[in-house]
Amino acid sequence: MRIILVGWGVVGQSFAQIIIQRKKELAKKYGFRPRIVAIVDKKGAAINPKGLDLKQMLALKKEKGTVSAGSQYGRPNMSALEAIESVEAEAVVEVSPTNIEDGEPGLSYIKTAFRTGKHVVTTNKGPLALALPALMELADHNSVYLRFSGTVGAGTPVLEFAKNCLQGDKILSIKGILNGTTNYILSEMDEKHITFDEALKAAQELGFAEADPTMDVDGYDAAAKLVIMANWIMDRKVTIKDVKIRGIRDVSSKNIQDASEKGYTIKLIGFIGETLRLEPTKISKHDPLAVDGALNAVTFVSESAGEQTIIGLGAGGVETASAVLRDLLDIKQNIANKMIT
Repeated sequence: MRIILVGWGVVGQSFAQIIIQRKKELAKKYGFRPRIVAIVDKKGAAINPKGLDLKQMLALKKEKGTVSAGSQYGRPNMSALEAIESVEAEAVVEVSPTNIEDGEPGLSYIKTAFRTGKHVVTTNKGPLALALPALMELADHNSVYLRFSGTVGAGTPVLEFAKNCLQGDKILSIKGILNGTTNYILSEMDEKHITFDEALKAAQELGFAEADPTMDVDGYDAAAKLVIMANWIMDRKVTIKDVKIRGIRDVSSKNIQDASEKGYTIKLIGFIGETLRLEPTKISKHDPLAVDGALNAVTFVSESAGEQTIIGLGAGGVETASAVLRDLLDIKQNIANKMIT
């Protein structure tokens, strides 16, 4: 499979490392032979129809700051759109940063890939939060696949659990902790009796929170994941505008201590039922969702199986890159199944 990789940050480079380390295993076990024919970063691209040397690309990024420098395959200033349009490939792996306001430039990357007959694997929540129903229709129209398991739970297979392990069952509702940063902050406030600002500062120092924590603490990141789950798992036609969102800025240390004294804890929990909402919620310390630190936890309530909870890390370069690989293997299997039928 020929792949165009858009985004050469932590996730993109982690994906390359996985391909390097597991090349023989992927070929032997899955018949999967990925060939990265183009890599695009902020300063340009590198293109080789025969497949780029990933070790060389990693070294170039470290030494020169871009894959477009110091190589015969470099294309300085080439944009991602140019690469997607001009390079022959079966799939685009789109791991550019999330923009929740208008989904760009990721939204245009995905649409262009579809228009040129390429499957897409993305870890970018922005386009999906704003336009997932339309993107699914566009993928179907162009006879290509769109996969995005890395957008929810990173390496923890939240979407796959619902789609595969609960296949045939009717999922009635979903609730869960979908953002590790806010869960870390609330856990620190509870365990160390500190304020929101103090816990946020600690999260930033450890790299759990960005310098601008708005996406996390105001709930937009978790709300985007709610939208993706509602559409993909429960066949809703919703966008982030349909989610009632309240973040954790107004949760005080007194709120948390009062709850703790009564055997409860406060978590930022998203709900998918008749409506979608995300808000700080008081739950029992014995609830399966009462996980601490940067963990995520999601409870599915289904007609036959009842409550099922999946817990795991919800972020990380290697974890998210493993989800990208999982999605590519899923696309490969779907293509093979279609050929058989």
